Amino acid sequence: MAKTICIANQKGGVGKTTTSVNLSSALAAMKKRVLLIDLDPQGNASSGLGIKRHEFQDANSYHVLIGEKTIEQTIQRTQNDYLHVVGANPDLVGAEIELVDMPQREFRLKAAISQVAPNYDFILIDCPPSLGLLTLNALTAANSFLVPLQCEYYALEGLSQLLNTAGIIKKNLNPGLHIEGIVLTMFDTRNNLSHQVVSEIKTHFGDKVFSAIIPRNVRLSEAPSHGLSIFGYDSKSPGAVKYQELAQELVARNHSSAQEQRPAQQKPEAINSVRYMEI
Repeated sequence: MAKTICIANQKGGVGKTTTSVNLSSALAAMKKRVLLIDLDPQGNASSGLGIKRHEFQDANSYHVLIGEKTIEQTIQRTQNDYLHVVGANPDLVGAEIELVDMPQREFRLKAAISQVAPNYDFILIDCPPSLGLLTLNALTAANSFLVPLQCEYYALEGLSQLLNTAGIIKKNLNPGLHIEGIVLTMFDTRNNLSHQVVSEIKTHFGDKVFSAIIPRNVRLSEAPSHGLSIFGYDSKSPGAVKYQELAQELVARNHSSAQEQRPAQQKPEAINSVRYMEI
């Protein structure tokens, strides 16, 4: 059964889509069966993996949410046989409005994912930079959420609200939800502020912070314009190396959790202890 992880941060420009594309590609390179669901109306995760918009114009995540298509009908293959994608386009903006009056509106993505979960090892959801109904569906459907956080002055801006929202969802909609971890992105080794941000975040969140820190890297920025992940564009670049390390760390963490045979539902205090942490 797949581990479903939503990649979320209501602040834009923190590396959500870059992380979604390259983490899913790194996992696929490890021969893990991965489904990446693009839930951002901008559709950058889809185009970043070379999926042309016309190929999923009439069958994408919007159609899954409103019930016009099954998720199986929307899955697209990529250049890596282990990586599949459910695309997105601007129609998703309308889904926020259309979902309001629909029955079980918070559970529509969860119900769709349940149809294909046995076929994958990991399902990653690229969320929009907001805490609307799209992100609510993702958090309700997920086992955990991963937060990309840029190594800049305003890094913690909005994180408290995301953790509060996750706590509410855990209490009312998804008792098993927990934080998978925080991924530090856009790290500049020459910038003292970057080092200070890393130190502060590690002090507050401890082992919830992944060891792999994603650097500022020109090749990471260039790859999407070619419709490629960093592994297809420059597999030896610093960005590729760090995303590979992140994937290995993610797999190791989940393997350890399985070995410990933890119960399916975490204790309610687990996310609350993070939620109310002083930041």
